[in-house]
Parts: sequence; C-alpha cells; structure tokens
Amino acid sequence: MTRIELTVNGEQRSAEVEPRLLLVHYLRETCGLRAANVGCDTTSCGACTVLLNDVSVKSCTVLAVQAAGMSVTTAEGLAPDGELHPVAAAFRQNHGLQCGFCTPGMVMAAVSLLAENPHPTEEEVREGLEGNFCRCTGYHNIVASVLDAADVLDPGGTRAAGVSA
Repeated sequence: MTRIELTVNGEQRSAEVEPRLLLVHYLRETCGLRAANVGCDTTSCGACTVLLNDVSVKSCTVLAVQAAGMSVTTAEGLAPDGELHPVAAAFRQNHGLQCGFCTPGMVMAAVSLLAENPHPTEEEVREGLEGNFCRCTGYHNIVASVLDAADVLDPGGTRAAGVSA
C-alpha cells in the first residue's frame, strides 16, 4: 500500500492505495465520485476524462499514485455550488447528450479545450474532442454545445463577433 495525498475538486484527500489502482477507480471507489465513468478499460472512449492539474486526461490511463500531489477536477467539481458550469449548461441546452454516459467526459474534454483555445472553430472542436466517443448520437449537437459554451465563457470573442477564427 502507498499513501497518496492529492486535491480532488478543491478538497485535500489522503488515502492508502494499491500502487496499481487506477485514478478512475480511486475517484469512484475511494472518493465516491461517479461522473468519471469506466466505459471501455482500453483508453478508447474518454468517458473517464478528468482534469489533472487543469489538463484533460483519461483517468483510466493514470495510476492514483501518479496523481499524488496534484489537483484533480471531475465533472462534480465544476458545479460546487449546484449551478451548472457553462459547458454543462450548453450541453443541456443544445441536446448535446442522450443517455448521458459519455457526457461528463465530453464536458471535461471541452472545458480543457476551451481553456487552451477560447475561440475554436467547428473543426478545432471536433479535433479537440477526438478520443471521446458518444455511442448514442452524432456529434453535431455536441460540437454546437462546445461552440455555444465558448460564446458564453468569452462573449466578446471572435466567434461571437462574427469573425472567422
């Protein structure tokens, strides 16, 4: 067993873990957080995407011990006061989800994408969400959700002003 300390959704956490425990299982089993889903066990689907020190990662590819000393944000951490994050709200408004299984991972990938590129084009959104799969729907509404969230997060941005990126 190895003792790890990390920050999860702004809260300092400490636990004894098996060195081979994946971060997604730490979040689900130790922290009781359910937004990061285990979808494929092969790093293909992105349902387990979280932010690790503000960078999106598939939490099934990271050992919990590798996250020691770092900050992890899950979809639950985007709404600490119960208000939907603008990206999550845009997914709801634009019907960017169906069953909802992939949605937390998609939202986390979109949050990371918009932090890196606040004014993405449709093509850049599609590229930025590669590796996050939705098996229920096409990606049109997902892309529209991210583009609308970009406008909400930065209303004076180039897309909102009608300027091509």
